[in-house]
Amino acid sequence: MKLFEINQNKSERILRLIISIFMIPAYFVLEQNNYTMLITTVGFILLFNSIVGTCFTYRLFGANTCNKE
Repeated sequence: MKLFEINQNKSERILRLIISIFMIPAYFVLEQNNYTMLITTVGFILLFNSIVGTCFTYRLFGANTCNKE
């Protein structure tokens, strides 16, 4: 089993990319507090997931949406 085995389909990766684009600038646009820092961190995690194509939470539960359209 590879570390970065792809387990997300293309549409899910695109959706995560779009969501991350809106979440990442939250810390800089909104009031700077712990909540917006959390939103930005989750945005970067989603960006990483969309670029690499693997979700470690999916791996933890054994989910794979790669073969589903």
